[in-house]
Amino acid sequence: MRYFIIAGEASGDLHASHLMRELKREDTAAEFSFFGGDLMEAEGGTLLKHYREMAFMGLLPVLLNLNKIRRNFKLAEKKLLDFNPDVLILVDYPGFNLRMASFAKRNDIKVYYYISPKIWAWKTKRVHKVKEFVDEMFTIFPFETAFYAKYNYPIRYVGNPTVDELTTRPNQNETFDQYITRNNLSQKPIIALLAGSRRQEIKRILPVLAEVSFRFPAYQFVIAGAPSQSQAIYDEVLGSTPIPVVFDQTYDLLQQSTAALVASGTATLETAFIGVPQVVCYRIEAGRFGTWVKDKLVKIPYISLVNLIGGREIVKELFQQYCTPKTVEAELNLILKDANYRETMLQGYAEVLTALDGPGCASRAAKLMVELLTNK
Repeated sequence: MRYFIIAGEASGDLHASHLMRELKREDTAAEFSFFGGDLMEAEGGTLLKHYREMAFMGLLPVLLNLNKIRRNFKLAEKKLLDFNPDVLILVDYPGFNLRMASFAKRNDIKVYYYISPKIWAWKTKRVHKVKEFVDEMFTIFPFETAFYAKYNYPIRYVGNPTVDELTTRPNQNETFDQYITRNNLSQKPIIALLAGSRRQEIKRILPVLAEVSFRFPAYQFVIAGAPSQSQAIYDEVLGSTPIPVVFDQTYDLLQQSTAALVASGTATLETAFIGVPQVVCYRIEAGRFGTWVKDKLVKIPYISLVNLIGGREIVKELFQQYCTPKTVEAELNLILKDANYRETMLQGYAEVLTALDGPGCASRAAKLMVELLTNK
């Protein structure tokens, strides 16, 4: 069968590449045409547009690149019709993908969505577009089932791809001494800093975390460098603060860490899986007004996936004006010095991982997709 896939970000490229690998196992005649990245291209097929030419985040970048965005839509529409696939598979990236879902349905092309847009958090009205234009939704969080059920839209929960990636990660048997030798670090126990992946996130969050590092001289703080960034952004933010940055080894760093200070996102789930107690630290623009906006627009009670999946506060979330060196220091002290507090958090992690099911997310999704297409 023929599969047209659209992934507009680095994470989508990763998850879509795994899905493609599993689709080839289920369908030996699979053909792919896609918008994505290097990982998808390595699985075979035709890369039509790289996600680096599509990832415009925030109002100003979108406005400045409107013509390029329009050209991307036109290219996607033309290539979709030229390829005439059995199915269009969309991976997250809702601003672009929901429009493509509408176009596909108008042209009688079946639409599957792998990894739901976070419409359960904001822009909830998009659920009506999903119901109208998406034939099958394959979700990765258990709480999404209840969300879609409120709108009488059945979905297929297939597990979480993060579980797959962490289960098969390299260097799982590496010792602390091997790790610090490989990265030229000291013998002090490590506090990992995961300050986000986008430039503006790093510039808002990292200064707070860097200030906290001075308050724990018995530990070494190490930054997990975002794959989409270079050393230059960290040098700019840190100035003379001597915090090392390691790239392309976030899982290795977490595995050797005593605790972690983590920006909200998938990183909170990765940290939980590896079993590292964490403080969730997040800041957006606009100060206290940003908090008001979040409270008014965001439809969920927590900002971290750990707490959302657990349905309660398992990890402390320090958001906006509550994310200060003083508050982060206090929470980190609890993690490091209060054994009961630390153990309670780890027990919460175990509940979250149980809710996610085991590895095999991409495999389950591919198997379902091929079965549905074969029996259409």
